Amino acid sequence: MEIPEKTKKTVCVMGLGYVGLPTAAILTRHGYRVAGVDINKSVVETINHGKIHIAEEGLDELVSGSVGTGLLTAALEPSAANIFLITVPTPLKDDFIPNIDHVLAAAHALAPHVRPGNLIILESTSPVGTTEKVAAQLAECGVPLDDIDIAYCPERILPGNTLSELIENSRIIGGLTPRASQSAREFYASFVTGELIVTDARTAEMAKLVENAYRNVNIAFANELSMICDESGLNVWNVIECANKHPRVNILKPGPGVGGHCVAVDPLFISHAARDEAKLISAAHHRNTEKTKWVVDKIRKAAFEFTRVNHRAPSIACLGLSYKPNSDDIRESPALSIVRQLIREGYDVFCVDPHITRALEFYITNTAPSLESGDIIVCLVAHDVFKKVSFPQGAQILDFCGLTER
Repeated sequence: MEIPEKTKKTVCVMGLGYVGLPTAAILTRHGYRVAGVDINKSVVETINHGKIHIAEEGLDELVSGSVGTGLLTAALEPSAANIFLITVPTPLKDDFIPNIDHVLAAAHALAPHVRPGNLIILESTSPVGTTEKVAAQLAECGVPLDDIDIAYCPERILPGNTLSELIENSRIIGGLTPRASQSAREFYASFVTGELIVTDARTAEMAKLVENAYRNVNIAFANELSMICDESGLNVWNVIECANKHPRVNILKPGPGVGGHCVAVDPLFISHAARDEAKLISAAHHRNTEKTKWVVDKIRKAAFEFTRVNHRAPSIACLGLSYKPNSDDIRESPALSIVRQLIREGYDVFCVDPHITRALEFYITNTAPSLESGDIIVCLVAHDVFKKVSFPQGAQILDFCGLTER
């Protein structure tokens, strides 16, 4: 549904990362005037120059056009708007306790700009009850809650396909009041073509966590299968392919662990809140963590055997650093964790990943010819570009992501 020109509204997006920036840009295509906010000065300057700081197909052109027309601007501080979206990170603290400090800080920052009739939507994946804490934060700042609407609507996107999924995927909308739910539904109906499911805020918060916990448990099952099959001398990819021929079986692909902010982190929001009941969810988290350690141990054993036979330490080439194929996203990446562990232990490691352009604490090459110097080649992420690589003869291949299963 396209909003009539005379009723177009302004939106303030708090957080211009993997969700906030694409959302802001899409909203401008539907007639909204958007003010994006981020605490990172470099991010703000980059966007105001019509450029992007994250890799996402089609986003560069969309942002460039939105900034060029003046419908999208970025700033370090929020400003008045009709609708406020909170799309900031919700990481874990070192002891696996959910951290909603960024969410509450965003609510505190926007509070002075809230006016009667405004709609405030939390999109950040959050523990159950966080939307209520946003309301409490606003009330503490003197915002009359009876005059505004507050709702929760989590994103449901896959990095690499964000722009289409923001529009086409269904959305769960949970308001703190029925009026807030309806107000938020009308907003999303203006640019989302997928189904809009209306519920209460707590149900919406839990549903988002459950979606990612489901995938986390399924990945843990696949990772456990990979370890079992390795012990039995079986090809796990063939086993899973055969099992998935059953009409009611859909086993996901194993890998070097589990990564990404959502699947790797969100299930812990549940297990933290329900320690005694979330036994399966907790076990899945531990199993995925064990898989990463198992991969490091397999590489250690291969390096030890190479040194024993050749009387020198091997050069280890690690393919892929992101948490998923064809992406530059390294959040909670098990591949990155593995590489860092090997470097800490003193192994001669070099990394190949054409998608990673940011600077890390070690050198990254994006050229396949560099593999020629690798004695042990470790496949960690199945980027499409790696599927075209011819591995050097004589090198030992350790494939933990199915890259060689062509």
